Amino acid sequence: MIPPLPANETERLRALQLYRILDSGSEDAFDDFTRLAAAICDTPISLITLIDEKRQWFKSRIGMASPETPRDVAFCAHAILQEDLFVVEDATLDARFRDNPLVTSDPSIRFYAGAQLRLSSGLSLGTLCVLDQQPRTLSPRQLEALSILRRAVITQLELRRAIADFQVVERLLPMCAWCRSIRQVDDSWRPLHEYVMEHANVTHSMCPDCFGKASL
Repeated sequence: MIPPLPANETERLRALQLYRILDSGSEDAFDDFTRLAAAICDTPISLITLIDEKRQWFKSRIGMASPETPRDVAFCAHAILQEDLFVVEDATLDARFRDNPLVTSDPSIRFYAGAQLRLSSGLSLGTLCVLDQQPRTLSPRQLEALSILRRAVITQLELRRAIADFQVVERLLPMCAWCRSIRQVDDSWRPLHEYVMEHANVTHSMCPDCFGKASL
């Protein structure tokens, strides 16, 4: 079963791009979370997934060879639609997944539990999930631990983005003193507002001084 798109899909994909994390390299901070999740839940597979437009990409993976899968077959694409932890105890008994190629062939998934990486805005970027090749259940304490780890992953995502945003600001230094355009790495020049809109999550507004002048 192909999962439906979230109602806020456009905003969700925009937010995902602003984190500048897709196709980035391995990072110990994220790998520690997947190792810990696998150990706590006693599963051979643990992933930190990010749901892009057409794919499910793994920022960190334990027990999974491929770095990504098509979104259409991703358990996590279903998980981001939920309000709480998403658990499938036996995928062969679930109409949504029993014909899924991740179930019928390698890696032969049977069990899945995913905790959504939901931002304070309500947008879900992906999951911290654990998987097994045999049906099983998790104890209440294991489910609670997975939820706690999910919050830690979100905090790490926010920290990583804050550092990336600061680096963007640093690159604003080569600025034209007259028109405030930004010199890019290829020595071309770009209007400041275009550069900021591409690299940072900003909203249009007016400071009190400008609002007062506009009201005159």
